[in-house]
Amino acid sequence: MLLDSAGLSWSESWSRIRCLGLSSEFPEEEVVVPGLRVLVTGATGLLGRAVCREFQNNGWLVIGTGYKRARPRLLRCDLTDEDAVRGLLHEYKPDVIVHCAAERRPDVVERHTEAAVNLNVHATSTLAKEAAACGAFFLYISTDYVFDGRNPPYGEDDSPNPLNVYGRSKLEGERETLRHCPGAVVLRVPVLFGEVESVTESAVTSLWLKVQEATESCTLDHCQQRFPTDARDVAAVCRKLSERARQDPSIRGIFHFSAKEQMTKYEMAVAIAQAFNLPSNHLIPLTEQPAASALRPVNSRLNCSRLELLNLSVEPRPFTSAITDCLWPFTPDKRWRQTVFH
Repeated sequence: MLLDSAGLSWSESWSRIRCLGLSSEFPEEEVVVPGLRVLVTGATGLLGRAVCREFQNNGWLVIGTGYKRARPRLLRCDLTDEDAVRGLLHEYKPDVIVHCAAERRPDVVERHTEAAVNLNVHATSTLAKEAAACGAFFLYISTDYVFDGRNPPYGEDDSPNPLNVYGRSKLEGERETLRHCPGAVVLRVPVLFGEVESVTESAVTSLWLKVQEATESCTLDHCQQRFPTDARDVAAVCRKLSERARQDPSIRGIFHFSAKEQMTKYEMAVAIAQAFNLPSNHLIPLTEQPAASALRPVNSRLNCSRLELLNLSVEPRPFTSAITDCLWPFTPDKRWRQTVFH
């Protein structure tokens, strides 16, 4: 029997499907919303939480899965357990599956390759097979790291050439997705940030710690070009793709979505400092490739015209306003927001 993390059987908790515990904006009373059903894997993560919110706010019945970090009202499921995944989809019968769960830290993937491949490739393969079997639309989140960064911008039909194990695992996940579920969508996105529970949850928001170290100089990469993208915007694209694909079977294959502002980590940190009126002269640009266990592409800019031509994109939030939204809860005195915004 499938149990959620509160110990309820799935049949007992079905009528109370919703994403609880993801943020304080959700009310504590039970809510039943008529509509289509979406299953979101990795619902405890940065993107998963944003996807759950986006779908729920637009009338979908939402259930999120987690494993080590599963919370009340989230379904605990080991995605590397084929029987558990099969049972989950058989009992829930989702109309849409948004597969956000992944090991997305390149250096961690280099050190723990087997576990990462089990999640990024094998679990994706199982989900794609079962999605096809139950007739669910399957949306797989992939990465710009499938490209080597030598000849940007990259369109959906350009040949991938990942530089690290993370990129290779996500590319293999793409191939498994489209092999087992031909009607699926692969959505490639760049580095993400958003409403975080800890600033270390995203490589972008973690720069807040460097910005605050004003008493000591701090070197930051000023070589690798990135396109930091708000998870809320990605979530909106996921919903639009899902809604359109249910009406139009030609919505399938690979799509790209990215914000348009090109920034290095150094430039992101300076922008963060300026947004909060903090000093940035302790931040030192490093113009050589930083040492890391995993190689990164220098510039893997994505061409997003396919999504835009189909009117399935959204206008990305400007970096400064979006990062301010995300980091203000971590300021020493949060009351400044009431003055600025109210």
